Amino acid sequence: MESTLKEIGDGGSVLDLDPKGTVGGGVEDIYGEDCATEEQLVTPWTFSVASGYSLLRDPHHNKGLAFTEKERDAHYLRGLLPPSIVTQQLQEKKLMQNIRQYQLPLQKFIAMMELQERNERLFYKLLIDNVEELLPVVYTPTVGEACQKYGSIFRRPQGLYISLKEKGKILEVLKNWPQRSIQVIVVTDGERILGLGDLGCQGMGIPVGKLSLYTALGGVRPSACLPITIDVGTNNEKLLNDEFYIGLKQRRATGEEYYELLHEFMTAVKQNYGEKVLIQFEDFANHNAFELLAKYRTTHLVFNDDIQGTASVVLAGAVSALKLIGGTLADHTFLFLGAGEAGTGIAELIALEISKQTNAPVEETRKKIWLVDSKGLIVHSRKDSLQHFKKPWAHEHEPVKDLLSAVKAIKPTVLIGSSGVGRTFTKEVIEAVSAINEKPLIMALSNPTSQSECTAEEAYTWSEGRAIFASGSPFDPFEYNGKTFVPGQSNNAYIFPGFGLGVVISGAIRVHDDMLLAASEALAAEVSDENYEKGLIYPPFTNIRKISANIAAKVAAKAYELGLATRLPRPADLVKYAESCMYSPIYRTYR
Repeated sequence: MESTLKEIGDGGSVLDLDPKGTVGGGVEDIYGEDCATEEQLVTPWTFSVASGYSLLRDPHHNKGLAFTEKERDAHYLRGLLPPSIVTQQLQEKKLMQNIRQYQLPLQKFIAMMELQERNERLFYKLLIDNVEELLPVVYTPTVGEACQKYGSIFRRPQGLYISLKEKGKILEVLKNWPQRSIQVIVVTDGERILGLGDLGCQGMGIPVGKLSLYTALGGVRPSACLPITIDVGTNNEKLLNDEFYIGLKQRRATGEEYYELLHEFMTAVKQNYGEKVLIQFEDFANHNAFELLAKYRTTHLVFNDDIQGTASVVLAGAVSALKLIGGTLADHTFLFLGAGEAGTGIAELIALEISKQTNAPVEETRKKIWLVDSKGLIVHSRKDSLQHFKKPWAHEHEPVKDLLSAVKAIKPTVLIGSSGVGRTFTKEVIEAVSAINEKPLIMALSNPTSQSECTAEEAYTWSEGRAIFASGSPFDPFEYNGKTFVPGQSNNAYIFPGFGLGVVISGAIRVHDDMLLAASEALAAEVSDENYEKGLIYPPFTNIRKISANIAAKVAAKAYELGLATRLPRPADLVKYAESCMYSPIYRTYR
């Protein structure tokens, strides 16, 4: 081979090559890939040159048929594209037509993911301009099905996979990620994906989906976002026996082994990306979620969307609903079905807001809030057997075994479901809470749709059209007795993108509960009289970028007030500053 190369170097032509030195009469196999046996090692050579071919395959810069004549000349694109030149708007119109032709939500999800992998800006343009239509496609409820089938639909990796195999080398793994300026990390261990349980490594769909929303709804740059799945195994028998499962085929690591890996991860993130990277914990099981948040909230910039994000968006709904149901938060009695991360997180934030409004100690305001778990009403006589995060909610009361009995005993004005178990707000339960209240506030928060405690139709029908209803997953408008009800969606996507943007633009180094309260108040203030007339307690998603900018400004202002912000001097107009920092998906012109 050396002699052949020498001849070419001395002015010979490829056409003069000895046929024996080529494969099948083609160009010489210089690197030996074609003539190597399967056992031999080959070098995976790549070429980095200013050619259009690589540009067309770079999702960050690819514009498809939108490259101009000048760009096609400057970047060696001639002949690599059809001659037609189209606008981004026309590309968007064509893709939306294609997506709408798919019958199954999962097909639409796959189409959107494929678009993200080939043309990033067009993906976000589509998502921003058609947010109400595409949000259920790229996130809940469709993302739940996508995670369940992730091994089958897996095409190319997105984000970082850190498994037990990488123990002791996590910092090296983080350095493998091509982007250096990371501002937001969403990390899961896949143990409690939505209401679907342990999906192990296939939970990666959640961090990827969440970060898509950080960019589309909150304006955080895609290159500053990093999705991570920590794979410590799975206890899901179906996945362990699935030949297409993409994760570690072993039982979940627990205890010391688990926490050592997580501690190495948290330390490596801070070492590699600095103090001001926001780490969002996502879909960890209850026992780990509370432990991790408590352990790292004083040393890292951490946020648990299931505990804190859900709490913030539900509190916003409760505050805005007061215009429809009357009174102040302190005037109402809250009953929760579900006492896990979401339930206790929401309850605590409501108690903090009541405390802030009334100047009463939070220990006192908690008494307005009752929780029901799988064993019945959480009461003082059960305290010794309760998990630590449930103990603050163990009030003095006779034991009550089920939700219906709890409704009759406690007489709540607000009923909130965070159980992850579908159809638990039965006809009897909704009729009972409606008998107590003229306008009961019913929030069925569990995701996906199949796990919702009740449907919008059930809530409106069984309450005879009197319920103020919101759910975690979207439901279509419903007509009852000649009136059309538009169910609100208590979706965390209202809060976490704007919250994250506020943290980033202020350079905050810690998350404080008052920042969550500020986000809730900002969201509640966005609901208009027109929304209230339709029975909505959340604003429409069509204005979500404006809403996120306002939330970001309030969160940043609170960070400055608390002395947690490091980006100085403080901008004079935080709303305008937030808007100026938001990512735009409009195509750039290349030199």
